[in-house]
Amino acid sequence: MKTVDLHVHSTFSDGTLTPSDLVREAIKYNLSAFALTDHDTVKGIPEAIEAAGGHDLEIIPGIEVSTFYLDKEIHIVGLFVDYKSEVFAKELDKEVARRNERNLVIIERMNEMGIRITYEELQEIFPDRIIARPHFAHILVKHGFARDIPDAFSKYLAEDMPLYVPRKRNTPKEAIELIKSAGGATILAHPLLYHLSFGELSKLCRELKEYGLDGIETLYSANRGFDELTVRKLAKEFGLLESGGSDFHGQNKPHIKMGTGCGSLVVPYSLLDKIRDSVS
Repeated sequence: MKTVDLHVHSTFSDGTLTPSDLVREAIKYNLSAFALTDHDTVKGIPEAIEAAGGHDLEIIPGIEVSTFYLDKEIHIVGLFVDYKSEVFAKELDKEVARRNERNLVIIERMNEMGIRITYEELQEIFPDRIIARPHFAHILVKHGFARDIPDAFSKYLAEDMPLYVPRKRNTPKEAIELIKSAGGATILAHPLLYHLSFGELSKLCRELKEYGLDGIETLYSANRGFDELTVRKLAKEFGLLESGGSDFHGQNKPHIKMGTGCGSLVVPYSLLDKIRDSVS
């Protein structure tokens, strides 16, 4: 059976593998396609497409946009976006500017902790990347404030921790409109990670469907027990397409492998075909 991975991150956001590395990884795991869905940027897509040239591997241009709903961060994945659109690029630049404002506050707090670093130095350490919390986690580990990346998050970067700084985010409606403006299909990412009750999650799906949501990730690395059935029930109830992906980040999430997640993830190519048909 042909399989795909529709949720993957590279060094252009908070992953540790370059787009070219991801292509090699996808080939190693015999994937037929993968979607590069970096946070708030599509800049890694051309490299992935070039690296896949000559291989039987399809690169799906994608993105992941963070939004805010009921005091929770909700992520919308876009698939088949027009990554060459100048209008889309300008809107994404606004998101990057919001991240940078947040990052400057985190740097100020790190300096107060005794970690002397400037934003320019951070950019030198992580060139050509959208600076996000995992990059700060690496600095914390390097300076001995944490054992590893998960420890850095739990002690400093998770919500309500000293280095957590919220940033202005799109609403889910705005994110859906943004992705739709670039011709993409909109997917609610990892719905069970938001720790909403089933009733709250149903309400969210109903609202997002009204805004134009196309699908929902029913297949995901963190699914356990009846999780997949739970999300499929929502997909059926609200007429949403099914999607799935590992949310691969390389060494920033070392327990997750591309294509197979924690070992049992299988995303059939047929799901990709249905999503493609929805935007064609």
